[in-house]
Amino acid sequence: MLPCRVQMEALVPALPYAEIVLGILLIVGIVLQQRGSTLGGAFGGDNFASTFYKRRGAEKFLFNATIGIAIMLVLAAIANFLLVG
Repeated sequence: MLPCRVQMEALVPALPYAEIVLGILLIVGIVLQQRGSTLGGAFGGDNFASTFYKRRGAEKFLFNATIGIAIMLVLAAIANFLLVG
């Protein structure tokens, strides 16, 4: 076997745990982004002017971190599928 393949197979037992942790972090990141949404906004009665704004500071970091975590979760799932399946 190739040395790279042996190293990747050593990660197989840890991949499900990594997926669980990344999934929990993704849920937390999404929930933290929810703020002050009303029931009217859920059904389309929200003011459109209040939804378009520029993210700054911690909100921008959280938004970018959530995207990064989602990409890592997808990559971990694909790696798990390719190495195990």
